[in-house]
Amino acid sequence: MTIAPEVFAKPAAPEFLELEITGRCQLTCPSLCYAEAGPIEDHGSLTADDWKQIISEAAEIGVKKVQFIGGEPTMHPQFEALMHRALALGLEVQVYSNLYRVKWAHWDLFAHPRVSLATSYYSDIAEEHDRVTGRKGSHGATRANIVQAIDRGIPLQVGIVEVFEGQRTTAARKELLGLGVRAVNTDRVRSIGRGEVHVPSTADLCGRCAKGRAAVMTNGTVTPCVLGRFLPTGNAKDDGLAAVFGGGQWAATAARILARTASACPPDDSGDCDPANTEACDPAY
Repeated sequence: MTIAPEVFAKPAAPEFLELEITGRCQLTCPSLCYAEAGPIEDHGSLTADDWKQIISEAAEIGVKKVQFIGGEPTMHPQFEALMHRALALGLEVQVYSNLYRVKWAHWDLFAHPRVSLATSYYSDIAEEHDRVTGRKGSHGATRANIVQAIDRGIPLQVGIVEVFEGQRTTAARKELLGLGVRAVNTDRVRSIGRGEVHVPSTADLCGRCAKGRAAVMTNGTVTPCVLGRFLPTGNAKDDGLAAVFGGGQWAATAARILARTASACPPDDSGDCDPANTEACDPAY
């Protein structure tokens, strides 16, 4: 009897891949940070060469856009090199930065036609914003760099996360729109990382994680998104992205995430489901 060779289906690669390249950040966000990032955290176990290989494989399997996130991604010592690798491969790139400190040379990099920025902003009042970030002076610095990005014509999304009762989120949104920001959305704290108030579950997710998107953590672990970090599906370095996305663990995890109805999940023109910047990312429950 002739046995036909086993045929493996081509993995359904996500078009959007978040790369959490570091846990280091100038801010602490004591009641908010899902990544539990901070000034004394490290860059994880992946080397710059590991990240370059992951970016190259992402392009090979059909990823269209990567997002550098952290922590504060610009604090990674090879941030510029990783950006250049992604751009050289034709990928769209988004940098999710706190915009607390921006190197002058980075502005030219951010002005590339395939690069966009995203950031978070918490109040039009400095004391409230700084209360959320845990860093005095962060409001003025971030606001000034938001204005700088707008003045330079760099595409920018800004998310406002409601952390405490009475927070001036509505006033913050009005201020941002007045400054010229066109993509402003609000969210609330998720029960993940420092915001955890109950055991994380798929009910905390938007319902679109693992559906056209994925994330790679600082140790190479692949998850449905940065908020779905409690759902490991393999390792980008050890297993390879193609094997992860073509594997049973990825498929089983994707099936566990509650889907949203069309009416409950408005379209996102950017194609990204960014929890801090996309209304469609409100938890599915």
